[in-house]
Amino acid sequence: MKRRNGTEGSAATTAAVFGAVLRHYRELAGFTQAYLAIKIPCDRSQIARIEAGTRVPRRSFVQKCDALLGTGGMLEKLWEEIDWHAEVEHPDWFERRAGMDATALAIREYQEQVIPGLLQTQEYARAQFSRSHADPEEVESRVRARLSRQPRFLAEGGPLYIAVLDESCLRNAVGSPEVMRYQCAHLLDVGQRPNIRIQVAPAGLFGIYRPRNSLSLIELADERWVYSESLDRGHFSDDPAVYARHLRAYDVLRADIPSAHESAALISDAMEGYEQHGQARTRRGELDQKQLQPRQRRQLRGNRPRYPRLRPRS
Repeated sequence: MKRRNGTEGSAATTAAVFGAVLRHYRELAGFTQAYLAIKIPCDRSQIARIEAGTRVPRRSFVQKCDALLGTGGMLEKLWEEIDWHAEVEHPDWFERRAGMDATALAIREYQEQVIPGLLQTQEYARAQFSRSHADPEEVESRVRARLSRQPRFLAEGGPLYIAVLDESCLRNAVGSPEVMRYQCAHLLDVGQRPNIRIQVAPAGLFGIYRPRNSLSLIELADERWVYSESLDRGHFSDDPAVYARHLRAYDVLRADIPSAHESAALISDAMEGYEQHGQARTRRGELDQKQLQPRQRRQLRGNRPRYPRLRPRS
């Protein structure tokens, strides 16, 4: 993706403007959001978020919109010009790790509890940061910084990225069922890229070695690093023996758990579970509303003044 210098660009080239342009071409073609979502295909709410400027679209999505709406490639040209993650600022303790992501030849990660940052959706990251940051501006700043690390790995010919996810990453609820469903769908999507492999270590699988904490094995041009985190602190080791020990354990773990293809089925199961959960919640809300309306009508009848009935004269 091309990047413009944020200090030289026009304020007009923002996610909100991109969304307005997309909406213009969609309406010009006579498409509703729901119809465009069916043709892509994707969820209608995804298009609504992109048009509102609250979600960063992927190149493949933009290319499909160009083809369906007959824009002559205008949307993709605009998409390339926008600095989607301008003026990002990582926490001081994470700057070193972010710098490694920018130059790494390969990253192998083991993650527990939460989806790793390189695989998070915008909604998932926002929900996660909202737990610990009350200031909305701070939340959005952290979200932009996290997403800014991803394009290099999602680009064609990106570095090798292998992620082993403990099943807890899929089961720990973040945000809402909808957020988790989109997150699972994103994992299935990016896991099809030739440079990305995602495997899941099932919770009920006995006899496998699981690292004590989440960790990353980072391969640079001339260096190898083991990275892990504690609360608001990153830990680095370039000891060759330490790296070799963790790499061997990592390779054994990958061999003992379901393959990337088999793991995709596990992720799909989790996604369907969140979809059913969301549908059940919607049905409960509709039922509650139906039950509430008769009570409200009875209350209104009970509270209104009563007038004596006029009896017909004999």
